[in-house]
Amino acid sequence: MRYVAIGDSFTEGVGDERPDGTPRGWADLTAAGWAASLGEPIEYANLAIRGKLAWPVVDGQLEAALALNPTHLSFNGGGNDMLRPGTDLERIVDAFVTVERRCREQGVTPILLAGADPSGGLPMSKLIRRRGDELTEAVTKRLRRTDGIVWAINWTDAELRDPAFWSPDRLHMNFRGHHRVAARVLEALGQRVPEGWWALTEQGAPHLGTRDYYRAHVGPWVKRRLTGRSSGDGRAPKFGEWITVSGEF
Repeated sequence: MRYVAIGDSFTEGVGDERPDGTPRGWADLTAAGWAASLGEPIEYANLAIRGKLAWPVVDGQLEAALALNPTHLSFNGGGNDMLRPGTDLERIVDAFVTVERRCREQGVTPILLAGADPSGGLPMSKLIRRRGDELTEAVTKRLRRTDGIVWAINWTDAELRDPAFWSPDRLHMNFRGHHRVAARVLEALGQRVPEGWWALTEQGAPHLGTRDYYRAHVGPWVKRRLTGRSSGDGRAPKFGEWITVSGEF
């Protein structure tokens, strides 16, 4: 089994950091859970880079991922697009269609995800929720008659909207949220989900008050937009080549 993940911060694992500050996240957890369920190691790569829009993910990561000759490829994109004005949802849908088509051409099983819904804790929450609803509906409608896709739809998971699943920046899930997404992916793959992953009992870091939150997270995000910078600038994939994963990560 050879599993490669492409995407943005959601797939890179931002919000679920190890003690040394490196991100883990749902894709790493899925690889570990998959190996544990099979009872044997699997090969895993993760080319995701935070801050990327949907089409830069496809243009910059898809062919490199397929060149690794995977058996399965996961893709999610569009979360960063939805935070920007003038978002063309059909253009994002085209990115999903392109990933599915290229996987089919290469004999790779696509795992398509809808990200979790962060809108309850963010400014412009109604707009973000509406765009996410429309994007999820548009992607599933366009590809619903396509066989061979593994679907992991997190956007409509109402429980996952609870602040307990989100990191202090309110935009990225914490370790509880990433475990819940990994549980959904493993279930979609027909694999055993480790006990407790749907709703871990440990509590995440406390959230900041409104003023401190805007100073620590919203302000820097706005500054990057105004200066044309991305949180992923200069970053390399955390696992650009195959690594062997057993039952833990």
